Amino acid sequence: MGIGIIIASHGKFAEGIHQSGSMIFGEQEKVQVVTFMPNEGPDDLYEHFNNAIGQFDADDEILVLADLWSGSPFNQASRIQGENPDRKMAIITGLNLPMLIQAYTERMMDANAGVESVAANIIKEAKDGIKALPEELNPKEEAGAAGETASAPQEAIPEGTVIGDGKLKINLARIDTRLLHGQVATGWTPASKADRIIVASDTVAKDELRKGLIKQAAPAGVRANVVPIDKLIAVSKDPRFGNTHALILFETPQDALRAIEGGVPIKELNVGSMAHSTGKTMVNNVLSMDKADVETFEKLRDLGVSFDVRKVPNDSPKNLFDLIKKANVQ
Repeated sequence: MGIGIIIASHGKFAEGIHQSGSMIFGEQEKVQVVTFMPNEGPDDLYEHFNNAIGQFDADDEILVLADLWSGSPFNQASRIQGENPDRKMAIITGLNLPMLIQAYTERMMDANAGVESVAANIIKEAKDGIKALPEELNPKEEAGAAGETASAPQEAIPEGTVIGDGKLKINLARIDTRLLHGQVATGWTPASKADRIIVASDTVAKDELRKGLIKQAAPAGVRANVVPIDKLIAVSKDPRFGNTHALILFETPQDALRAIEGGVPIKELNVGSMAHSTGKTMVNNVLSMDKADVETFEKLRDLGVSFDVRKVPNDSPKNLFDLIKKANVQ
């Protein structure tokens, strides 16, 4: 048993949001798109829904993400729900991208979760995904609460204090030129179960604009910090971070090597994205490197580091050095 997801809308909105979700989270199983076109009637839409449900296993529960309450997609989904009282089915309207991403996340985090509990979590995230800049445009209650949290005094923990076992937990370390973006925030962060994102970059740590954007991009409930490499090395040895579960992001393999040589206990690197530039060779559709990068990866390998080459959690892992060899990086 699992959960089959149907994305339903007037027109091709459902197709577009499905494509956007795939760009961020990777291709997903048991997802069907239902569109209601101008030349169609309710019976056509009803048939589309039944055909979509027919693609799932007989014991799958059904989650419908529809665009409008009382719109035709919602009405026909409700009709099918009423005709099948023995099959677990939940319908959520107000379709947006955070809603779809949260649906994927819920299925990934707990394969045995029921559709009703999944739906409850999705609703909260879908609402929280509606935010504005400047912050003054947000409802006063929301802005006030956020401001109070941000301004609340934070008592410094005395140096030398041991929290937990005194060892920073590195749930995931990733090389990604884009650092903190949608795939990391909505895919890798929940998959890693990290409660803090640490962007380790000397360059970004000096750029106040980029630092601010990164902190804003952190998912709800997760703090994001931008630190230079030396600071990351110090944090990894600081016993006050014993209860911290971190997702560490590096822009380059060279930054990762420097951190590991400095004592940051990383045994595996997720190699997710390395942007193309002049003189670099594409080794797959998201990784581009030159001879210096290859030499850095070889040094990391010699230090006992293994590599997990995946853009998003649902991708199949690839062998880094097989890709390098095939691309004949010069």
